[in-house]
Amino acid sequence: MADTSFDVIIIGSGPGGYVAAIRAAQLGFKTAIIENAYLGGICLNWGCIPTKALLRSAEIYHYFQHAKDYGISADNVSFDPKAVVQRSRAVSKRLNDGVGFLMRKNKVAVIWGEAAIDAPGKLTVKASKVEAPKGALGPGAYQAKHIVLATGARPRVLPGLEGDGKLVWTYFEAMAPERIPKSLLVVGSGAIGVEFASFFRTMGAEVTVVEVLQQILPIEDAEVATFARKSFEKQGIKILTGAKVTKLDKKSDSVVATIDDGKGKTQTLEVERVISAVGVVGNVEGLGLEKLGVKVERGAVVVDGQCRTNVPGIYAIGDVAGPPLLAHKAEHEGVICVEAIKGLNPHAMDRNLIPGCTYCQPQIASVGLTEAKAKEQGREIRVGRFPFAGNGKAIALGEDQGFVKVIFDKKTGQLLGAHMVGAEVTELIQGYVVAMNLETTEEELIHTVFPHPTLSEMMKEAVLDAYGRVLNF
Repeated sequence: MADTSFDVIIIGSGPGGYVAAIRAAQLGFKTAIIENAYLGGICLNWGCIPTKALLRSAEIYHYFQHAKDYGISADNVSFDPKAVVQRSRAVSKRLNDGVGFLMRKNKVAVIWGEAAIDAPGKLTVKASKVEAPKGALGPGAYQAKHIVLATGARPRVLPGLEGDGKLVWTYFEAMAPERIPKSLLVVGSGAIGVEFASFFRTMGAEVTVVEVLQQILPIEDAEVATFARKSFEKQGIKILTGAKVTKLDKKSDSVVATIDDGKGKTQTLEVERVISAVGVVGNVEGLGLEKLGVKVERGAVVVDGQCRTNVPGIYAIGDVAGPPLLAHKAEHEGVICVEAIKGLNPHAMDRNLIPGCTYCQPQIASVGLTEAKAKEQGREIRVGRFPFAGNGKAIALGEDQGFVKVIFDKKTGQLLGAHMVGAEVTELIQGYVVAMNLETTEEELIHTVFPHPTLSEMMKEAVLDAYGRVLNF
């Protein structure tokens, strides 16, 4: 008989779940992970990773179209949508296989099926509709001293905007299109919405984005969002803010959307496809949480700084434990949760120090307070900015559009926030994240030597600008 008793069982194998399982195994816990669809969860299979593969293909296509700007000839450039999607799926498959390898390497048992918690320490796993990987344990009753919920999230559905898999897409269908539609409506301008808008526009679609709020990229600094909007519009993306889609009329191979402009007027727009990108909601259903009395608020499991729920022995991490809904937040919570179970007393996560990245063209990255939030808190601040146009490496790359912005506490010199828009900023933001975690002041950043020529030099120049010492602009 298969072993059914463990120290730690994690429900869900996304970034939070599989990282928690590995850390638990490292700490000597007998560990199992339960999955019902695909190892690696949404991120590896239908989210973070495959979208970046698609965007990379779009980026290469974009550069070929502008090859003459670099002194290179590239005539009759075209693309094969099926091959673009196949590459994206192959990237996901490689990483999915990698998670399976990591589970075997760390001796984490994989249980295949749909889990529900019967009582603290007791679970029942029902058969999955998806074929189990080789070596996985099957349905049945299982026990664990500690149960960690890492069930992730799914696309939010608004009435009238439900995905149908053909005309109205969620990110699942948008990631594997049979062809690039000639016209596309994207509802929502958060990270998911603008990434898809950027991809499909680069690949030739006429794209319209509708956002109910007045600012696209609502959680970003207003200056960054304004710059990004102008960049998107320059690329030909039409953006409607303060507006909402009130109705979708489906035809045989197109959709007519009715759009309220928020000022008492409506318009109709006919497009081939619609992407609903209005956020995600935590997967809290079907787990037995109500029966157990686990506290859930606004679609998320309520946890403390050690990822504990209000029911002893039950924990939650990642998207199901609330915003920010980011893979790296989930991973870090997984480590915190398991180390707390072990009694290592890890530091609680400071959500203000979690970076956010959006991989559109241009890229966007941020951490900490926006300028508006800092002012709302009544802080006296210093703000520094440095443009890509003043950086030699950016000019050499042909990427001279964008800027870096930093916000400091005027009294203490504490770095409160950093916001970037432009080429490769998703690879730069971590420098500021490290600085904020180390409670670095402006003086220490000013005394730090940055390599030349690099895009990272803009990070120091922005700091210098906040203190009236900018050198290269």
